[in-house]
Amino acid sequence: MTKPWIEGRFEENVITTTVEQAINWARQSSLWPMTFGLACCAIEMMATGAGKYDLDRFGAGAFRATPRQADLMIVAGTVTYKMASRVRRLYNQMPDPKYVIAMGACTVGGGPYFKHGYHVVKGVDLVVPVDVYVPGCPPRPESLLEGLMRVQDKINGQRLVKIDGGLTGETPGDELPVPHHSGYVALAGAPEENPFGPQPLRNHQQVTAQRKAEQQAAQAAAEQAAQQQA
Repeated sequence: MTKPWIEGRFEENVITTTVEQAINWARQSSLWPMTFGLACCAIEMMATGAGKYDLDRFGAGAFRATPRQADLMIVAGTVTYKMASRVRRLYNQMPDPKYVIAMGACTVGGGPYFKHGYHVVKGVDLVVPVDVYVPGCPPRPESLLEGLMRVQDKINGQRLVKIDGGLTGETPGDELPVPHHSGYVALAGAPEENPFGPQPLRNHQQVTAQRKAEQQAAQAAAEQAAQQQA
């Protein structure tokens, strides 16, 4: 029997739970993917949203045509250097918290263009952080559904922590693995035409390690102060 998201019931008219459990349940049950496709993998993404597989069963059937109303980016297809800046711009316009699924071999690592494709980015994680990788050429709709469920599992494990005086959905490095990010990619276009590149992008792993070190230093300072007072 699957454990319900609520922690307890009293005579079926009183429900107890925690704020973070309720928020995580709402977020994982109402993912809004963004409507865009880059290549043939997008056809399989469309099939996943059709009646046979019914993506709406998982609460993710409301595809949005604007990044400002979406919290899930499914990168389905080949990412070229010319397209990389557009993908990054769409990602930056999405509100937090947001999640990325890399769908297909071309998106994950360049696919058949990895060696000789001078115009293809060798993995979308060079452009945006990726939460779940779905390999295949192209992946079947069942694989995309599995990737979506892995995103929901990740959301369910998030904790609300207090940072800089406010509540945020970000999690410390020891609570949840951060999205993988490989570094940076030199995006196409001159600097005056393309404000996004070329430039190093946010290194999530480095930021998480720095945050963890700061937390450990603060804890050590607090313990030392307590010992001095004793």
